[in-house]
Amino acid sequence: MGRTSRKRSKLARRLAAASAALVMGGGGLVAVNVYANAEDGAGQPPSSAAGRPLSTISCPDVANQLPEVPPGARGAVDDRLAELDSQITRAYDRFSKAEDAGAQESVLPPLEDQRRGTLGEIEDAMDRAGTRPEGLDSMAPCTVRASDQGQGQGEGQGQGQGQSGNGPVAGDFVDITSVRPNVQRPPARRGASRGTFTTDCGRNENGKFNPDNVIVAPGVSNGAHHMHDYVGNQATDAFSGDDDLANGRTSCRNQGDKSTYYWPVLRLQNGTAEDDAQADGGGKDQNVGEIQTPSSVTLKFTGSPVGKVVAMPRFLRVITGDAKAFTNGDANANASWSCTGFENRQLKDKYPICPEGSKVVRTFNFQSCWDGRNTDSANHRTHVAFADPRSGACPRGFRAIPQLVQRVVYDVPPGPGFAVDSFPEQLHKPVTDHGDFINVFDERLMRRVAGCVNSGQRCT
Repeated sequence: MGRTSRKRSKLARRLAAASAALVMGGGGLVAVNVYANAEDGAGQPPSSAAGRPLSTISCPDVANQLPEVPPGARGAVDDRLAELDSQITRAYDRFSKAEDAGAQESVLPPLEDQRRGTLGEIEDAMDRAGTRPEGLDSMAPCTVRASDQGQGQGEGQGQGQGQSGNGPVAGDFVDITSVRPNVQRPPARRGASRGTFTTDCGRNENGKFNPDNVIVAPGVSNGAHHMHDYVGNQATDAFSGDDDLANGRTSCRNQGDKSTYYWPVLRLQNGTAEDDAQADGGGKDQNVGEIQTPSSVTLKFTGSPVGKVVAMPRFLRVITGDAKAFTNGDANANASWSCTGFENRQLKDKYPICPEGSKVVRTFNFQSCWDGRNTDSANHRTHVAFADPRSGACPRGFRAIPQLVQRVVYDVPPGPGFAVDSFPEQLHKPVTDHGDFINVFDERLMRRVAGCVNSGQRCT
């Protein structure tokens, strides 16, 4: 999509968001219609009927439960996994427009039939490649769940309020000043790699967005069903191969870094229709509001507290967090929300309400251990791993690599008037935040990154 216009004054943005602001009084939540829209129209999410519990569709995440996919079946399986996501999106659209619980439930049988057929195609593709999976058929059925199922229900949030059916809700926000410091890091041992390498790739000032995910759904347009911010490689879309990325332009100041860095956009829910209000990944997938350009983006590579790191292999693909964590559970969730001045307090399943003068911060800590062989895996996770949070050591058989830490800061009005893009059925929950990275550093520059980290230097 093209560049969107976001050159509104700070005062104008704050006034426009006033209708969605949370009024704080004595620590309580007073106004709660968090995802309200100032106007109805195309691309706006339908509202739930008053008094009906906010709910969503929950389906087993097939990608996370698949065994290793043979290389010969990878393309076909990726296509079918993306189709499963599209089926849920279409079903959720019908679900969200349903007038009562019975109509909502009626969405599930045809969705199960569609999923059963697609799962059979996945089995056939893997069978032709020599490895037929067992038990995929059991993942065809989906269920309906309440929006606060497994989540804390905030004061002022109830089932009789008639909030928008698209989320988030008041209970998804918390005053950061009420959160106790909770950040703990393993102590650095003798021989630790204490240096850093920082790459400056801008803030996506040029407005590069798309709803693709070249890692999870290569070759599939709108594979993410939500819009991504991109910095770094400007050739990145669903169809980008390694050669395309290697030859692409980069927004990074150091032209030796053509890596791709992307994450879901953050929007102000102020009733303003963005350029993508009628587009895939935007209004068509129930992502509405004014996309916010970050006020700053920091991309820093750090070391290991227990020893040296090795250079990342070129075209290594890494995902941190889980875009479906609301329905999948938090096994792969890795969201970190905070406010400037309070970053020793990190939130995993809540958005922060920052005090006046403080900005919203999203931090993405990527996996820092690599299996030494693969640049990707069937579920896009098992070729990398997190170090032990207590000792800082990598799992057996893994090597420490420079850890990418992304820090994305936004100057948004205080209160609950914002949310990240998500798959429709994930209801814009903060726990679904995630980041994606493809290493396209020049190999010589990546060796310099590792060298700086291992020698204790602060390099740029």
